[in-house]
Amino acid sequence: MLALAIGIAGGVAAYLGGLPLPWMLGPMMANTFAALLRLPITGPMRLRPFVIPILGVMLGSGITAEIFGLLGVWVMTLAVLPVFLACAAGISYAVYRKIGRYDPVTAFYAAMPGGLNEMLILGAEAGGDERRIALAHAARVLIIIVFVALIFGVLLGVSSGGAGAAGWIALDAITAWDYMVLGLCALLGALLGKRLGLPAAPIFGPMILSGLAHVLGWVTVAPPTVFIVAAQITMGTIIGTRFVGATLAEIRRDLALSAVASVLMLVAAVAFAQLIFLLSGIPLTQAFLAYSPGGLAEMSLLALAMEQDATYVSVMHIIRITLVIAMAPFVFRAVRS
Repeated sequence: MLALAIGIAGGVAAYLGGLPLPWMLGPMMANTFAALLRLPITGPMRLRPFVIPILGVMLGSGITAEIFGLLGVWVMTLAVLPVFLACAAGISYAVYRKIGRYDPVTAFYAAMPGGLNEMLILGAEAGGDERRIALAHAARVLIIIVFVALIFGVLLGVSSGGAGAAGWIALDAITAWDYMVLGLCALLGALLGKRLGLPAAPIFGPMILSGLAHVLGWVTVAPPTVFIVAAQITMGTIIGTRFVGATLAEIRRDLALSAVASVLMLVAAVAFAQLIFLLSGIPLTQAFLAYSPGGLAEMSLLALAMEQDATYVSVMHIIRITLVIAMAPFVFRAVRS
């Protein structure tokens, strides 16, 4: 409750201060400072299974029949994605291994641009330092979200309170039928996604069902904006509280290393996004968001808030995480042999 209260206060302050993506950046930065001050906070992890499916439903609401015609345009992004991941991981590994002096296992799994939980599990099984891996990925997500939001907000002049292109959707703006369909998409999507073993099941399953429901015309609206804001506050709070328990020296060191690795990965993302723009004509901003190696849920929220094509961005991040999870153990064994 304390972490959420700090998160809400941070979100309001960021919103009033005109920061881009205030409802995520505010709670994230406020709880990071609270963790540094050793306040008794804990991440609201029990809320995550409830807010992630809402985000999936929101992403699915942007899927239309016309999007299927764009799949051919996305092929180039998908073809270049493995090359980008290899470059980004190699750059990050060099930072953690050469500058940070991490052991090879810890450096490898700290460098992989995959999901925090998955890389933590794989790294621990391989004998890596769990705390360093966890801090590296938490710092990467934190730093990349801040950098990307500031790039959009300061350099590109894009600022949004999180309502997205559809504007503010009030609680009473949708019907009982809409609530029922969207709710079933969230519930059944999360359950079926987990049962089928889908990557990022809590967000991917609801996204698929919501997209199907919108394409078929069963529902034509997105979830009320207050739910999306709540999801951003929850996700920002969770990211900030990941630094609880770490010493100031650890946080300073890991943030510094992650800042170097993250900035270099973002430079690579810009270069590859420019390549995608030249080869396929996809807007540079969208390709950049698709290649920025932050968290899936967080980057999808960024795409929504910055009024970009959230479906394109989320699909690329789902594939990114799937590729990293599937290939990391094999690459690690090949490198070690």
